[in-house]
Amino acid sequence: MSAGKQAGLRAQRKAQRPNEILDAAFEEFVERGYVATRVEDIASRVGVTKGTIYFYFETKERLFEEMIRHLSVSFADVSAYAKTLSGPYTERIKAFLRMSYDRLVLDRKTRELLRFVIAEGSRFPQVVDRHHDEFVVPLMNAAQKLFEEGVAAGELRAAPAIKIPDTVIGSAVMLCISQMIFADRKPQDVDAFFEAHVDIILHGLIAKD
Repeated sequence: MSAGKQAGLRAQRKAQRPNEILDAAFEEFVERGYVATRVEDIASRVGVTKGTIYFYFETKERLFEEMIRHLSVSFADVSAYAKTLSGPYTERIKAFLRMSYDRLVLDRKTRELLRFVIAEGSRFPQVVDRHHDEFVVPLMNAAQKLFEEGVAAGELRAAPAIKIPDTVIGSAVMLCISQMIFADRKPQDVDAFFEAHVDIILHGLIAKD
């Protein structure tokens, strides 16, 4: 291998290192909790020295905050997704809710992110605020815009829930918390839960002739 190619691979590896550290930090924080997690354990998981961790993240607190940010970008694209939906608004809403369930309920990282926010919110209030701004707001804004478009098209009624999309998404959040707590002991039929939720929502929103 040429020296130039080796240098390129080293540069690529270095560029990937922060995300590798954040992924390892996620696993350690999930397993041990914030207080019990040691930076050296994260370093060991990545296969680097503790000094390397501190080169990228000067404190454990900073590492935790950046790990949360690393996970929170997962809903940044929901507005773009909503724009790809077509057909009757009942079908669009069902597809949007299905996406929300896939991300909120079935995605392990999203569930653990919520656990971190709940468990460590008092220690890191700025993390809670950022989670709200970067994770909750994009989802709710996209949902509300979709509902308002359905009302404008005459397919949905101007129900109170249109202005408070949390009431529509809330069941998915509740199931996310339930899965977080009880999944190993009292597994829930996610698909059946989803269909029941969609049935309630659509019968509440569909414009009557």
